[in-house]
Parts: sequence; structure tokens; C-alpha cells
Amino acid sequence: MNDDLFRVRFWGVRGSVPVSGAQYQRYGGNTICVEMRCGPHTLLFDAGSGARPAGEELMAAGVDQFDLFFTHCHYDHIIGLPFFFPLYNPRIGVTTWSGHLAGRMTTLEMVSEFMRPPWFPVAMEVCRACIGTRDFVAGDVLKPQAGVTIRTGNLNHPGGCIGYRVEWGGRAVCVISDTEHEPGKLDPVVLALIQDADLVLYDCTYTEDEMLRKRGYGHSTWQQGVKLCEAAGARRLAIFHHDPSRTDDQLAVIEKEAMAAFPGAFAARDGQTLEFPRLKLSKPSPLRQATRQSTANGKRRSVR
Repeated sequence: MNDDLFRVRFWGVRGSVPVSGAQYQRYGGNTICVEMRCGPHTLLFDAGSGARPAGEELMAAGVDQFDLFFTHCHYDHIIGLPFFFPLYNPRIGVTTWSGHLAGRMTTLEMVSEFMRPPWFPVAMEVCRACIGTRDFVAGDVLKPQAGVTIRTGNLNHPGGCIGYRVEWGGRAVCVISDTEHEPGKLDPVVLALIQDADLVLYDCTYTEDEMLRKRGYGHSTWQQGVKLCEAAGARRLAIFHHDPSRTDDQLAVIEKEAMAAFPGAFAARDGQTLEFPRLKLSKPSPLRQATRQSTANGKRRSVR
């Protein structure tokens, strides 16, 4: 493992539901799961169907400690959790984090409610890993590992959703999944999170033409992603949370149009990896709006 790299790997980039077939081979069919390696530290964002291959790879690589952050708990973002094999290994430690249900449901309650009969054959008690749960409130600044800072913010999505900005080694990578923009406006929360970021993963489920029919669904467009990245000075834009009906050929057209509008844009695909060398001199990136500076201090709880 290279301790001087910030590595991002996409294990799932679809929204709504996994898909398969010849027309989905290039970009993949798994739902959202993104791995980040901040030097020696491993972070995962969401546990869609891409969590299954992610778990297999982590175990094969001998990773025995990592953090799992949920943007929210709609099915496409948690469906892979029961098939995330590290949960069943007693030699592995996993800390799970959530904030979209703050004050309504804890992370432990959320995970336990999903993984139990009749929705799943067995309950969380069969998991042998040391599973910690942490709760936070949108706007909190998280410090999950030494040298890793994660800023958080509320996104515009039915039921709530959290956006993340991960900072390590002078680099910043943002996960902005499941958010709907207001026509003609740039979300100030998103702008603050993505300011001067090296990479922004943005919900580009629809096109602007499609949004005329999809208003209220809680998703955005690649065109809005470009506007946000340009305004915030972000360097690269990963188009993700692809509509499940979008074929490889259709995504290729969108990718070409987005790249013409913003040279740092690309359509994310399953298995894709990006690497950012650690900067020699790191300093905090300026944010356009103040964020709460409190660090989440939820208690760690173990489930056996």
C-alpha cells in the first residue's frame, strides 16, 4: 500500500437499481459504493450492490480496519450490506457512520432494521466483525482517522442525504450523491463542500431536458455538475449515479458532451481507479460558507 497516495476506486456507480446485460458492460451495473484510500486508511461510501466486490477485494488485500459512511439509506445505497463479507470476519473492525437521520434514528438502529427478518434471513447478530456505529449531524466535521478530515452537509433529497468532503494529504475528494438542484440556482451547501476540490462525484442521474419530467425525484444533471464545479474551482467531475436505463452508448454521448463543456469531466465506471499524490505542503482549502467545526463524538458500539 502506498502511503503517499489518495486513491479513489468506484465499485458501483448506478442509481435506483442494479442492472446487467450487454448494454451495461463498459460503465457497469452495480449501485453506489466508492472506496477511498487515504494513505494507510480505508474509507467506503455507501453499500450498494458494489459493496459485494469491494468487500471481497478488501479481504484479499488484507485490509482489517476501515470506516463505512452512508449518504442515506435508500435501497440502492444499502442493498449490498448483507453481502459485504468483512462483516462476518471476526478479525476485521468496521466503523459505520450516518447523519441523514439525526434525531430520528441512530446508525445502529438503521442497520439493524434493514438487516433482520423478514427483510433478510438473519439479523446483525450473525456478524462476527467488531462493528462500531457513529452518529453525527449534517455540518459536523469528522475525524475518523489520523490526518483525515471529513466535512459534511445536507443535500436536497427526499428523506435526507449527506454530502461529504474528504481531505487528506492536501487533497480533497467530494461525494455529492442524490441531490436535486433548484433551476437557476447553485446550492450553497454543495458549493462550500466542493470548493477547490481535486475531484467531485456528483449525482448526474438526468439531463436538463429530462428534469422537466423528473422534478421532485431528488436528483440532478451533469449540466448542473459542470456549473457547480466551474463556480467552485473544482478540477475534475465524476458523473455518477447513472440512471439504470442509461446504456453504455448513451452514457458515452453524455460523457463526450460533458467533457466538451468541462475538460475535467468523465463518466465514472465500475472498477475505475484514480490516484492523487500526496502534496508536500498541505493547507486547509478555503470554504465559501462557514461550516460547523464540531467533531462528531458519537459513542462506539459493537455488534457481535
